[in-house]
Amino acid sequence: MYPLAEHQQALTRRHFFGRASLGLGTAALASLLPERAVAESGFTESGFTESGGLRSIPHFAPSAKRVIYLFMAGAPSQMDLFDYKEEMAKSPDKYFDVDLPDSVRQGQRVTAMTAGQTRFPMAPSIFKFRRHGHAGTWVSELLPKTASMVDDLAIVRSVYTEAINHDPAITYICTGNQIPGRPCLGAWLSYGLGSLNHDLPSFVVLTTAPPNVVGQPLYGRLWGSGFMPSNHQGVALRSQGDPILFLSNPSGMNARVRRRILDSLNRLNQETFQHLGDPETLARIAQYEMAFRMQSSVPELTDVSDEPQHVQDMYGPEVQKPGTFAASCLLARRMAERDVRFIQIFHRGWDTHSNVPVTLPRQCQDVDQPCWALIQDLKQRGLLEDTLVVWGGEFGRTIYCQGSLTKASYGRDHHPRCFSIWLAGGGIKPGIVYGRTDEFSYNIVENRVHIHDLNATILHCLGIDHRHLTYKFQGLDMRLTGVEEQNPVKGILA
Repeated sequence: MYPLAEHQQALTRRHFFGRASLGLGTAALASLLPERAVAESGFTESGFTESGGLRSIPHFAPSAKRVIYLFMAGAPSQMDLFDYKEEMAKSPDKYFDVDLPDSVRQGQRVTAMTAGQTRFPMAPSIFKFRRHGHAGTWVSELLPKTASMVDDLAIVRSVYTEAINHDPAITYICTGNQIPGRPCLGAWLSYGLGSLNHDLPSFVVLTTAPPNVVGQPLYGRLWGSGFMPSNHQGVALRSQGDPILFLSNPSGMNARVRRRILDSLNRLNQETFQHLGDPETLARIAQYEMAFRMQSSVPELTDVSDEPQHVQDMYGPEVQKPGTFAASCLLARRMAERDVRFIQIFHRGWDTHSNVPVTLPRQCQDVDQPCWALIQDLKQRGLLEDTLVVWGGEFGRTIYCQGSLTKASYGRDHHPRCFSIWLAGGGIKPGIVYGRTDEFSYNIVENRVHIHDLNATILHCLGIDHRHLTYKFQGLDMRLTGVEEQNPVKGILA
């Protein structure tokens, strides 16, 4: 603990809490500064590793070192992509424009978009499904490349949530709570496991959308650190200008001058920390130092000119356009190579309240080949073994139609009771389908997977028992997976 200056001997309220927090703040520095910076700082407290993570983690041998989360913001339609209904496909006229039975809907509340409807007529999928892989897994014609690699995937058809609208639902699956203000999954991993790379952030975010698509808004809190120190939040890479804001030196400043300024600023921040013991001061030091190192590492990361043409061709024609999903998937593989701990790509435009036959194929075309290429690229480089890849949205879509219904056009409303995701690599059992829904893809009838179970599974693959990854806030031991009893999904673990 650092002593207060002589003129600060009077024990004011501010000084009391400042002095009381010094021990905690000093220990916190180890969780804020990655590897070399921790060693140089001299703050290698017993609770933290030199990489900035908790010494108590991992709790057991991990099967994955890093995660790539492909988040389909807006909620893909599960019955049009992965949750095939054979009876409905054989006799579509038997179900078309027939009201969903009340015994199936069970009085479930509906959104404001369909609350005024007097009927809930069913709209069977118009898309063809085929069996693929050794297990004969059903996949829609909209995802031919994904279908070709089902032997690498675990498809989970039985995920569910309680949230029925986009903002609380996406906040819920990303942070573990429908109310904003909690750390997201990537922040928890940064806090618990620290950094694998000295020159890049442990958590990077990219946002994409197909051309001319206006998707649901994405808020910074989805990759925020909540009540944790701010340097655990995700760093968003931009597709235009500097990849990260203010990364370049302003006119008239070079690296040597900036280094001198940072050294002086760090000395002032250290004095502030010694005076008040605020851990956020240490977060600022860590962020300034990381920004300085990223001036070299980020341009090298985002410059894909050294990628062989055959690799770029794998990802498709959009790979050369910054900000596209294809370009983001290639960047994700480059980040995985450089040991970025958590990479999250948000792809917008999946909110299909109308015109599913036009909108959904466009969305699938945008992501299908890049997702396939990412998995193949990771496999070829030996990275899939310790990289967990997750694909999915915040909830599913209804079998009943929103708005007017014809065989050529229909919409689907939000559906939290069941939706589909897939996982690959990093300790996941390949080539399986887990969970089952009823004949209407409305209720789960086998192997329910709550979104907390999904997050617990992701943590498990990284060697973390979700029950013991906690952070003290307002007198409570907070955790990503809430207070209910949740469990990793053992049926999909290798």
